[in-house]
Amino acid sequence: MPSLKDIKKRISSVRNTRQITAAMKMVSAAKLRRAQDAVTAARPYSDKMQEVLWRLAQRDSSDDQPLLAERGSDKALVVLITADRGLCGGFNTNISKTAERFIRENRNGFASYELMLIGRKGNDYLKRREGMKILKVHEHLVGSSQVTYPTAALLAQEIIELYLSGGYDSVFLVYNAFRSVMVQDLTVKQLLPVKPEEVAGQDQQDQHEQVVDYLYEPSAGEVLEQILPKNIEVQIFRALLESVAAEHGARMTAMDSASKNASEMIKKLTLQYNRARQAAITKELMEIISGAESIK
Repeated sequence: MPSLKDIKKRISSVRNTRQITAAMKMVSAAKLRRAQDAVTAARPYSDKMQEVLWRLAQRDSSDDQPLLAERGSDKALVVLITADRGLCGGFNTNISKTAERFIRENRNGFASYELMLIGRKGNDYLKRREGMKILKVHEHLVGSSQVTYPTAALLAQEIIELYLSGGYDSVFLVYNAFRSVMVQDLTVKQLLPVKPEEVAGQDQQDQHEQVVDYLYEPSAGEVLEQILPKNIEVQIFRALLESVAAEHGARMTAMDSASKNASEMIKKLTLQYNRARQAAITKELMEIISGAESIK
């Protein structure tokens, strides 16, 4: 049985840990509010960009646009977004396992896959997995600072250059989408070649009926050529915002759970300390009484 000193030392240690987890929860809660506002503001723009892209694609042949043209199924690039830090529950592990499962199941029939990892935790998990070919790792792209559009634009340009160089036939984006503080959606979406999403809430016939002739300057093809790279930048920017908001939500939940567990442990240790203290007092009293009886 541990001594009173050991139990007291452990209670103090757990109490210090609870203070740390409570502080981390408060920090994540403050950051989550800003991150959630940023995601909420970015979603309408991203959705409208998809709608505009769909309408433009109806008027221009995909053969004229390399970012729209379908390719073969030789090699694909998987862009995985994770966090640089841990202590956020299963946030990093779940999305890393999703990317690994996506590659191993090979539902799209590609001959090989390569990984571009954004975030240190994804690299920590996948570098030890057999068959995972890591092309490049980006760390501290976002970190504790706010996600910026120029960062997403540079990342998009790098991905587009890799795709246009002919090295890859498709690019997939894997990330945690923010739904609520406690729920993150594991998302896998095709980034390239671009597949303009259909207008939400409308069937195919209604969409074709709503295709209206517009006047373009200089031309629909040139406008589409400018919007396609911009769409990739916007989608990556949104994915980064979603991932950061989901990370703060997951860390807030994990730290709240850790604080509650620490409180429960302190209660159990305090009870154990009181019992041990009572046993020690009883033992001393028994020794005193025994000593007094022996004198008589």
